[in-house]
Amino acid sequence: MHVKWLALPLAMLLGMSANAADKVKIGFISTLSGPLAALGTEIRDGFRLGLDETGNRMGGLPVEVVEGDDQANPGIGKQLADKFIKRDKVDFMTGVVYSNVMMAVGAPTFAARTFYISAAAGPASLAGAQCNPYFFGLAWQNDGQSEAMGRHMSDKGYKRVVIMAPNYTGGKENLEGFKRTFKGSVADEIYVKLGELDFASEIARIRAQKPDALFFFLPGGMGINFIKQFRAAGLASEVPYFVPGYSADEDTIQALGEAMVGLQNSSHWAWDLDNAANRNFVARFQQRYGRLPSMYAFQGYDVVRLLDRAVADVKGKIEDKRALHDAIAAARFESVRGAFKFNTNQFPINDFYLREVQKNESGRVTNKTVGKIMTAHTDSYAGACKMKNP
Repeated sequence: MHVKWLALPLAMLLGMSANAADKVKIGFISTLSGPLAALGTEIRDGFRLGLDETGNRMGGLPVEVVEGDDQANPGIGKQLADKFIKRDKVDFMTGVVYSNVMMAVGAPTFAARTFYISAAAGPASLAGAQCNPYFFGLAWQNDGQSEAMGRHMSDKGYKRVVIMAPNYTGGKENLEGFKRTFKGSVADEIYVKLGELDFASEIARIRAQKPDALFFFLPGGMGINFIKQFRAAGLASEVPYFVPGYSADEDTIQALGEAMVGLQNSSHWAWDLDNAANRNFVARFQQRYGRLPSMYAFQGYDVVRLLDRAVADVKGKIEDKRALHDAIAAARFESVRGAFKFNTNQFPINDFYLREVQKNESGRVTNKTVGKIMTAHTDSYAGACKMKNP
């Protein structure tokens, strides 16, 4: 199932003559229903705001967006990708949240020589040996935020921890990232079904281990339900817990309120980063949607800014794949996270910040940036990437 929404901005059509295209078509596939839908909705909201700000034009060209809900299901994601490429003949793809869906969507996308700009999923395989000139990871490589938190928890002196994540590509890679930088021992490594909302057995396992601390990555509604149940079980006062930023973002804070106060999390972005592009984005997002943006919203927004500049740089001649590739790779756009650069594997070089959920002077519960954990951090897989020309 999909809907179409027209937004008249992106200059891109891949594969005709040397003339400029007359419009750009984008396939937007994301998780837009069910308990995991919050993140896909955030990406879409940021993406739509970006299109509004360009006057619904990118590089001077009108844009048509074809939208589909993958329901966090790789099979559905692949069906949508096939349809958008063959029937709708999209020029770009974006929107996928979950890495297992990304791998399914990537196969037909890359085979069609269609550029995919990721606003979320950053699987290790695409950062390393399976890197592809048609994939640009604008958000992160999955391990990054958890690598940052592993370092922070080591610096804080924790020695023995339990770690937990969903049993899918992104979950496993987050825990691998944490273990890469955490210098203590892992007492238990717990995996749960993606989308699980009942954590009674996992909480019992954590209680039995009596760890120094807990680290977990549980996206969307999973994290909300886990924190509620963990606190109800009385463990929150016994076991300090830490998360990557996606488990303590504004959607989670909005759902849990003061129960989140004090929670430290790691992220490559924060709404209070002090640069002009970020201040404008946060203000415009609040004005339009009545809430603070999450990192997923900024990443959807940045996709538009990146492509707007790239299409302008090739003067709308998006059928010239080599020129378009080089324009995207150059990343001559103003990211709301600050200075931006792709690594050789086309994944971002990110700074990572320590955020803490606090209640501010006006009574709002939100994240506050309290430090920096890593500067210009590159992922661990780029060395295995032998990037080919498009």
